[in-house]
Amino acid sequence: MSNPTPPSQAAVDPGELFQDPYGVYGRLREEGPVHRITGTDGLPAWLVTRYDDVRQALADPRLSLDKHHANPGGYRGMALPPALDANLLNMDPPDHTRIRRMVSKAFTPRHVEALRVPIRRTADRLLDSLSGQDEADLIPSYAAPLPIIVICDLLGVPQAQRTDFRAWTDALFAPDPTRPERAREAVGHLLSFFTRLIAGKRAHPADDLLSALIAVRDQEDRLGEDELMSLAFLILVAGYENTVHLIGNAVAALLTHPEQLAALRADPGLLDRAIEELARYDGPVPLAIRRFPTEDTVIGGVTIPAGETVLLSLAAAHRDPRRFPDPDRLDIGRDAGGHLALGHGIHYCLGAPLARMETGIALTALFDRFPGLSLAVPPRELRWRPSMRSRGLLALPVRPADRPGRSDSPGSLRRCP
Repeated sequence: MSNPTPPSQAAVDPGELFQDPYGVYGRLREEGPVHRITGTDGLPAWLVTRYDDVRQALADPRLSLDKHHANPGGYRGMALPPALDANLLNMDPPDHTRIRRMVSKAFTPRHVEALRVPIRRTADRLLDSLSGQDEADLIPSYAAPLPIIVICDLLGVPQAQRTDFRAWTDALFAPDPTRPERAREAVGHLLSFFTRLIAGKRAHPADDLLSALIAVRDQEDRLGEDELMSLAFLILVAGYENTVHLIGNAVAALLTHPEQLAALRADPGLLDRAIEELARYDGPVPLAIRRFPTEDTVIGGVTIPAGETVLLSLAAAHRDPRRFPDPDRLDIGRDAGGHLALGHGIHYCLGAPLARMETGIALTALFDRFPGLSLAVPPRELRWRPSMRSRGLLALPVRPADRPGRSDSPGSLRRCP
């Protein structure tokens, strides 16, 4: 099979990429649809940058998530033991279909809606601790604990075992190249945690998602033991990690675009549309999970050989002017339908309804409580995590500016769901 279009060769500077991903990916997108790059791990990969190509590739069954289809000596990826690696992000049908079906009922609109009041109660409780402070960091005080409390409640993680996952997930998703042992230590902590958690649930089952999955494993024999632990790991870590950054990035975007925040205050009915636009504008996942062609595959006019690593740039696709007019502008009135922040195709995010609802509640509760909220540093001083896998702030310093009687003040978002 010949290449109708030769791929361009591109060097990706990690420092520039972490600080200005949209500028880097945008430049590559306009230079060509597919690039042969050397990733930050030093390994070659194919980077796809244009919206139509990325969307089509996300649903292409020839692009496998199963690492067994990777060429020997190529992709290394995150080093996880089998007990954590046998998860949906490494699976194709039919195993992917079988396991996803088992857990999908926990994320139906009806089940998610039942969590609305508890989530709002949790958000309000977290914000209580910020009242009266001159300055606070919203990541560790609000954006991070809210999702972990929600997902732990869903899984049934006992209160006494609710560990701070922040250090572990940072070590995995934003590793320090000077301290590679931190990632290995984090994997060990996670493996021990889930081993103890599942053993405890087996001994004392309850009315929660993890107990239900254990019953599927032990009574119905429809899950392997590694699949059970890997599924619990994925639900907990993915349900936490991505939602933290979705909330944090959304707050930062609104605070740095006060005219958009004012528009949302003027019309709280825009909240649902705003969440979609915020996910498009600065979503938590710059790159989709890597894929491996099971056969030579043409993308954007370029033939990618079987077994090579394909990276689909959601960040580039979301700023593609061919799909989104004036894409570098945040516009909460925009119809951002079709954005890919939560995936597309059979690997569409299982927890998308929950992530949307959590983000909506988090924004509503925050701006209702602190209508005068502002950044405590200039926008250019916001620091981003050094990661290609996730896009999130290291810190979000704000001035809460608590105002009594907030719920009756003009511009309250209290009518938002």
